[in-house]
Amino acid sequence: DVQLVESGGGSVQTGGSLRLSCAGTGIHLSSAFCVGWFRQVPGKEREGVATFSTLGTIRYADSVKGRSTISKDSARNTLYLQMNSLKPEDTANYYCAADLRTTTPCTLQRDFNYWGQGTQVTVS
Repeated sequence: DVQLVESGGGSVQTGGSLRLSCAGTGIHLSSAFCVGWFRQVPGKEREGVATFSTLGTIRYADSVKGRSTISKDSARNTLYLQMNSLKPEDTANYYCAADLRTTTPCTLQRDFNYWGQGTQVTVS
């Protein structure tokens, strides 16, 4: 079975930094066609934060561009999201996702077939 487990969330002050991690089992995150980070606030739609394809394409939401970096560690089979200069509007539950399918582009809007359970980020 594929499992994605996020960690690294927490409470930080405005301007602080966090690094979120997503550990994969049953799937090689470095070779999955598309991996990404998403976030959701209760009562609002899920928002794509960043995606990373095996083609080397990286996309960021405008809201985090310049402040966040998505990366992969193949040895640890882990996906990361480094977030800097955090703002209160970054407060959300953050999810990682992975998809092996190559039939659609790796974008912030695509569907993913594997999801983690989420990690909460609170910025005050």
